[in-house]
Amino acid sequence: MNRRRLLHAGLAALPVLSACTAPLPLMLGPRSSPAAAALFRDACEAHGLAAFRALRDINVSYAGEWRALVGRLQPALVDAGFRGSSQERLLPPQRLIAQAHSGPSGRKQVLRRAGRAADPSPGEVQVWFNGEEARDAERRDAAALVADGYALFLCGPLWLAGRDLVMDRGGTDVVDERLCDLLYVELKPGLGFSVLDRLALFIDREDRLMRRVRFSLDGLAATRGAIAEVDTFDFIQRHGVLWPTRFYERLQRPIPRLPVHDWRLTGLDVNRGYGAEALSGPAFSGAALAPAAALPAA
Repeated sequence: MNRRRLLHAGLAALPVLSACTAPLPLMLGPRSSPAAAALFRDACEAHGLAAFRALRDINVSYAGEWRALVGRLQPALVDAGFRGSSQERLLPPQRLIAQAHSGPSGRKQVLRRAGRAADPSPGEVQVWFNGEEARDAERRDAAALVADGYALFLCGPLWLAGRDLVMDRGGTDVVDERLCDLLYVELKPGLGFSVLDRLALFIDREDRLMRRVRFSLDGLAATRGAIAEVDTFDFIQRHGVLWPTRFYERLQRPIPRLPVHDWRLTGLDVNRGYGAEALSGPAFSGAALAPAAALPAA
């Protein structure tokens, strides 16, 4: 019996499947359940938590394509004139994220200091368009939301490790023919400048990798109440960590299953040795400036 038949045979016996799984939890209890904490710990270890904690800086690049309809629905979030390819830098110990986007309208630079484990504040953001700093709330809110989201998509549960999370186990679902256990997460502060966001991590039953993350989008006024999800594919092991190299985003609410964005990881290297000063201002400097080391083409 091949893998597909085995999967379908196993699914037939399961009491909870995607058709009856809630998109996101409405409310969790005051503390994490032991089963949820154990699943989260397993997922972090599978992704390479010990090695991740030794990374001082992470340097990546992306290329991708936006679907036309979502650009008309959410122009501030998509920002298609500036968000084509990107070079991105993460300093995990400082919760610092920097992004240099390029598109037909020019360059967009983002410097995001995300909320910390012991700090209830949603952090700070600065955004520059072609060297001019943006002061309006909409563009700043959108930039903070995108920066936090991309760190989560790339690092999975590793980006959440050390946060004060409330978690619970959900049911099961299937992602790309792989059976996954659902882990519901209440994130405070949330993504971007949201006070709270709700997540569902789809953790592979076999290898404990995060195959999908579903999340609320309450950090931007125009997307409040929306739910999206990102699938992660084609993991590679580098520097002791498993990284996804392909990503696919779709909406779940208000338009179910609407394709949003396809993108791929094109470069990755770590531990160049720079600090926050190399990410400050409207361009990278020093050791942060060179492009991420190119990954072999798929």
